[in-house]
Amino acid sequence: MKKIAVFGDPRMALEALSKFDKETCSMIYAAQNRHDAELIAERGFAAEAIDFRDDSALHALGIGVDVDYLFCFFVADSDNVFLTISARALDKSLNIIATVDDPDSSDKLLAAGANKIIDPYEISGRKTYEMLTKPEITHILDQSVHRRHALNIAEIEIPENSWLENCKTSTLRLNERHNLILLGVVDKEIGDQLHFAVGDKEHVLNAGDVLVVMGPAREIKAFKETLIGDDDV
Repeated sequence: MKKIAVFGDPRMALEALSKFDKETCSMIYAAQNRHDAELIAERGFAAEAIDFRDDSALHALGIGVDVDYLFCFFVADSDNVFLTISARALDKSLNIIATVDDPDSSDKLLAAGANKIIDPYEISGRKTYEMLTKPEITHILDQSVHRRHALNIAEIEIPENSWLENCKTSTLRLNERHNLILLGVVDKEIGDQLHFAVGDKEHVLNAGDVLVVMGPAREIKAFKETLIGDDDV
């Protein structure tokens, strides 16, 4: 079971915590104050107030012990940088994901040891662009609203011998065949960076690459099941 620690803005933290699978993930929210800890705890998630500037408090939480993923959701980039530096010093192999408010801070976070940077403004902008330029996305969103299907975002790793191997991202047409939206792909030949489906170059998929998709949970599950079968694209 993967252990995930989330720091920072409680609203963003709650959104992230609600998306993780409780059967495969152990989650804890590290709040800056008791009020935020109680707020998250009331929603059914483990939470405690700690001083993120205290290395002993981070270690007691599990960083450098058994935490696998750390999410830094502070409003201030400086706080995300500080936490990233501290956490990386405690665990060289920890997966650190951090948000950034000022794009100029991205390089600082990467230098501090973050594995992935999330720019909420860029993501919102790209999603808005997709909605304006791709009518099928509006169709999927409308279906979800009217049928009350909650939209989920999932990372799907392509297994060995999947029919997706050697496929081009432009040929997938997941919206037509699986009622899903392709948000982006992590092309392992290039690195661990997420390349968005809109505006980025063509990618030829291989085993180990990761598709980031959005859609109803049952559609995501059904699509995952096809990856180990003999289905055609």
